[in-house]
Amino acid sequence: MGAEVKAASKGGEADQDDRKTAGFIAKNLQPFKVSRVAHNFAFAREILKTPGVNQGRGGVTERDLENPEHVSFFFLDGERHRKRRASVASYFTPKAVVTRYRPLMDRTMDELIAKLQREGSGVLDEMSLQMASNVAMEVVGLTNSDNHKLTQVIRQLMNSNPAIGKSPLYQFVHKALLGWYYKGLMMKRTMDLYKNHIVPAAEARRKEPKDDVMSYMVKEDYSMKAMIIECMTYAGAGVSTTREFIVMAAWQLFERPELMARFLNGDEADQFAILEEILRLDPVANYVYRQSTIDIPSSVSGKPVTKGEVFAINIRDVNTDASVVGECPYKLDPDRAKRMKMAGAWMSFGDGPHRCPGSQVALHESRVFLDRLLRVPGIRMAKKPELVLSVQTQGYELRGAVVACDRK
Repeated sequence: MGAEVKAASKGGEADQDDRKTAGFIAKNLQPFKVSRVAHNFAFAREILKTPGVNQGRGGVTERDLENPEHVSFFFLDGERHRKRRASVASYFTPKAVVTRYRPLMDRTMDELIAKLQREGSGVLDEMSLQMASNVAMEVVGLTNSDNHKLTQVIRQLMNSNPAIGKSPLYQFVHKALLGWYYKGLMMKRTMDLYKNHIVPAAEARRKEPKDDVMSYMVKEDYSMKAMIIECMTYAGAGVSTTREFIVMAAWQLFERPELMARFLNGDEADQFAILEEILRLDPVANYVYRQSTIDIPSSVSGKPVTKGEVFAINIRDVNTDASVVGECPYKLDPDRAKRMKMAGAWMSFGDGPHRCPGSQVALHESRVFLDRLLRVPGIRMAKKPELVLSVQTQGYELRGAVVACDRK
């Protein structure tokens, strides 16, 4: 049902459901063990914005590092998080997008489209992976080695454990029989990342610091372990989600000629409105987690929040809460946010102090990618993507979509 536009038996706009992944996620993904799941917008916002309700869930976010100051700011809370986040804010400003990342996006698309037109077809998620990886690694500062090899190393590291997402029994047997092999493979790939990509970048930044994460890590004398974790954190946050969203947006636009025409004829603001509405319906990450270190006696949920409770925020449900998104909550309506006077992506990028700092970068690279791709002569989707469950990102992956065009 979630894979196609459908109308209920009564028909009509009120029953329109333009989501692509809702049925798949409902069937295949359950949240980790928590005290409560937040399904409505008001309660989710309270959990995400209240100081003392912290990132992650018990036993997950702790980092065993030699220096606790080297924990990625993604995993910090309170004043430490605020200060560390402020130190990287310049990486995600509109100026940074225009002056640093936009030229890189254009060069990447020149390369991807030239290859697409030369070969006549391409795998969409491989193309989006290259775009997302190029931009994320520019933010990090991993720019002193072979970019294509770096992208492949990141992809391999993010898929190093084939047992993730499988049943507990499967994971137990897999670990018992093949755990040693995959542990060794993970170590080999990690050292590849460090020796062939992190070290050259770090050595270059010692000689000539830049405004990027690597320069900060060199200045603060990060250990090898801390550098690897920071780079992989940015890879997970900045590469995997953007990669999937580009494919999702392309899928929606290819199947909706009128929406594609609006996208291609619209200005930047209208293009963003379309992309954010697509993301509202099919957020890449379905759950985010918080653990309370305080009591909230008068919670908007109607039930007090107590210290120690763990929450899963169901982003998909929150984004379709009719009390805030209005009528026809499952309909793809790019004018919805303006009409409702709300941020277009709703909570797809989170909310509160941990709202995704790179949201504007991700939207810009998605817009540039799609604007360039959809203008290629003869462009069409030759094969739809296959849905794959991602327990790591608590959502979906889209694999195998093929786009074709006129050869040049």
